[in-house]
Amino acid sequence: MAVNNPKLDLIILPTHSPYSIGIGDFSQYPEGFTPSSPTIEITPAGFPTKSLSFVPNNLNVYNSTNLGLTCEEEKELPIPDGIYLLKYSIAPAYENFVERAILRTDLIQEKFDIAFMKLDMVECDRTLKVQQKIDLDTVEYFIECAIAAANQCANEKSIELYNQADKLLNRLIKNYNCG
Repeated sequence: MAVNNPKLDLIILPTHSPYSIGIGDFSQYPEGFTPSSPTIEITPAGFPTKSLSFVPNNLNVYNSTNLGLTCEEEKELPIPDGIYLLKYSIAPAYENFVERAILRTDLIQEKFDIAFMKLDMVECDRTLKVQQKIDLDTVEYFIECAIAAANQCANEKSIELYNQADKLLNRLIKNYNCG
């Protein structure tokens, strides 16, 4: 099927790092078409929008420095979790763009992994271990529900579910012991 006009699309790819976000160009371009002035605007959770260059037909990786969260001379920091707004455009930008809202969860996922490994390595009585596993399953469920809510543009609900997951996870980590 031939594409007459560009159909812009983005895909968020896991970098498995709290220090970066991977955004791929998942667009369909007409044969022989070269995108003009490709740009992405990224609005990180709680920060102003940053307009950045974007390489079409490629994976673009961004960090705290190029997102404007840290200065060049500062140590790179983890990118915060939360709702991110993305807008990819090519010239003419008024008619060739795509927008996405995503929920970034790399930091809470890292915290979840630590809690999971503690559960797996701690020798507790069976009843306590079963309850901790149920609690971790509940946290995972809240995270997945938060992502689903963000995918449906229910940003407030997404943040509410994320915060519930974080609160429960913090309580679990704080109270990990064998009774």
